[in-house]
Amino acid sequence: MKYAISFFIAGIATIMFSGCTGNVKESSEVQKVYPAIETGNMDTSINPGDDFFMYVNGNWVKNNPIPSDKNSWSAFAEISERNRTDIKSIIENAASQKDAAEGSISMQIGSFYNAGMDTSKIEMSGIEPLNELFAKIESIKSVDDVQSVAAYLQKFGIGPFFYIFPNSDQKNSEMVIANLFQSGLGLPDRDYYFRTDPASRNILQAYNDHLKKMFILLKYSEESAAKNAQTIMNIETRLAKVSFTNVENQDPQKTYNKVTIDDLAKLAPGFDWKAYMVNIGYPQITEVNAYQPAFLKELGRMMQTVPVEDWKTFLKWNLINQAAAYLSSDFEKQNFDFYHRTLSGQEKPESRWKRVLDVTSGSLGEAIGQLYVKEYFPPEAKQKMIVLVGNLKQSLKQRIENLSWIGSETKKEALAKLEKMNVKVGYPDKWRDYSGLKVTDSYVTNILNSGKFEFEYSMNKVGKPVDRTEWGMTPQTVNAYYNPSLNEIVFPAAILQPPFFNINADDAVNYGGIGLVIGHEMTHGFDNMGRQFDKDGNLHDWWTPEDVKSFNEHTQVLVDEYNKFEVLDSLYINGKLTLGENIADLGGATVAFNAYRLSLAGKPEPELIDGFTGNQRFFLSFGQIWRNTMREQELRKRVLTDEHSPARFRVNGTVFNMPEFYAAFPQVKPGDRYYRDENMRPVIW
Repeated sequence: MKYAISFFIAGIATIMFSGCTGNVKESSEVQKVYPAIETGNMDTSINPGDDFFMYVNGNWVKNNPIPSDKNSWSAFAEISERNRTDIKSIIENAASQKDAAEGSISMQIGSFYNAGMDTSKIEMSGIEPLNELFAKIESIKSVDDVQSVAAYLQKFGIGPFFYIFPNSDQKNSEMVIANLFQSGLGLPDRDYYFRTDPASRNILQAYNDHLKKMFILLKYSEESAAKNAQTIMNIETRLAKVSFTNVENQDPQKTYNKVTIDDLAKLAPGFDWKAYMVNIGYPQITEVNAYQPAFLKELGRMMQTVPVEDWKTFLKWNLINQAAAYLSSDFEKQNFDFYHRTLSGQEKPESRWKRVLDVTSGSLGEAIGQLYVKEYFPPEAKQKMIVLVGNLKQSLKQRIENLSWIGSETKKEALAKLEKMNVKVGYPDKWRDYSGLKVTDSYVTNILNSGKFEFEYSMNKVGKPVDRTEWGMTPQTVNAYYNPSLNEIVFPAAILQPPFFNINADDAVNYGGIGLVIGHEMTHGFDNMGRQFDKDGNLHDWWTPEDVKSFNEHTQVLVDEYNKFEVLDSLYINGKLTLGENIADLGGATVAFNAYRLSLAGKPEPELIDGFTGNQRFFLSFGQIWRNTMREQELRKRVLTDEHSPARFRVNGTVFNMPEFYAAFPQVKPGDRYYRDENMRPVIW
């Protein structure tokens, strides 16, 4: 569950996948000297050909049980915990300022955080801060009222039927257009409503029980709560039937359906689209991209057939479901019990300060980010990263030029796209203004106000030129992304830490870490989705038919390979769902290794370190950045819904497709568990 729904950024592909001086304050953690390769984490009793992931991380897995307040533990989680300590000092400093000027950043940060930590007031208030919204829902008398109140909720970032958000027009990347994206489901994915295996049936029953318990907390009788739960299940199941699958939602051709509001009215006549745009405050919107037309068409039919009282129940559920995590402990605990314990296996909630810190950091992202980079991210780190990106670009350029499976015409366009690919490192050049966000002493009210602030901020972009200086992640986010509509790769400051980037490490390790991250994001520009966008970010077919056919043949090998990876008993990776990330992993590792070898030009081969060659250390570094353990429930959920393969298969599925890996580890032989014959190793980028 996200801390709040604000607006949807379509098409972004993520990796989820140094010491400094001067005036920059270093985290106490960053001041530590981290080993380049933590050999104690390795289990060298394992044959690297049987499981390279466990060869690199076996002892780490044994010695790092998942904390009871986590659903998984990983290198990403380790960095995130370090970051939380850094961000906590920033927030607590702001929260302790008694004389902060009204409306100042310090006042907003401190007040937001303090409101979340004031559990006495939260307990005493109960659902009182939501009374106005519940009263609006209760006052509904007609279908028109249903849509009007849904529009009102939309303005707070709550999308009971669909999300409406801005994004660059995929066929005119210089302009921002409004987009409609299916919503309305309380479960992680539409297929949860239809799977018949025992684990899925148990989750569906647990969800039904959760619905009943939430309505009982809203003071409904057990009989009424059970009836309401069935109403929700009926509506959500009907919406799920016409929702795109997660694979369909990755298809930019299928999800680009630009229509006028008049055309939308013809498609889904049961919904008053013009009135809806007026009610959300944007009557000037005359065209939208309808991601899933069939969903909107069915929504229009449902408006004409589902009783108004049922819609009222549905809206109440959407409101309380979005707010539960920020209310009194009874709602908070029930929300945790289903969304975290049942779905992810998490045993207990994280400390309250961590949860409130994450929400505060999300709601005031760049305000906190501005303070974060000032204290923890030096200009030197940004410059080092820019140099690395340049090296990786040169490597990918060389790879494209030497590929044999695409023709000269497509190569020319691919090279032009690579040349124009924009790079953002660390933090934005200009910061957002949060002065319009009203912060009170009520935690859930602040959440709603933040949703409203984000909604207005984002929707005000519609009909205007794209602002290419904006970022889709905050500087304190441990992640990275590629945006095909902007043809840009973005690396927030927080990811530039060990084990991804280590100022004390040899080049092989940094190329296997942050170099892999850079190469991964670059390759997203040429994966199964990214390749459909041209150098300017427009959805445009710049491939010859022959090269498209060749691309599909090469990538199908990867689909088939990952389809055979069994994660849990009878649960396999979805090769189509994960294809883009698997292409980026394989391409990123190949490009990063090539860049590492290019960096050695004119230099002698590095001496052995810890008994390993430079080439071996590259792959050890790649393996260690993906160290990860995950609870079975969370692993099951990720396999069913996440476009990223589980970490073990990201590593093994990548290295055993690379001839460079076999050369680095000659002990890997035919007959080993993951060994792949040469004719089964796809060459993509």
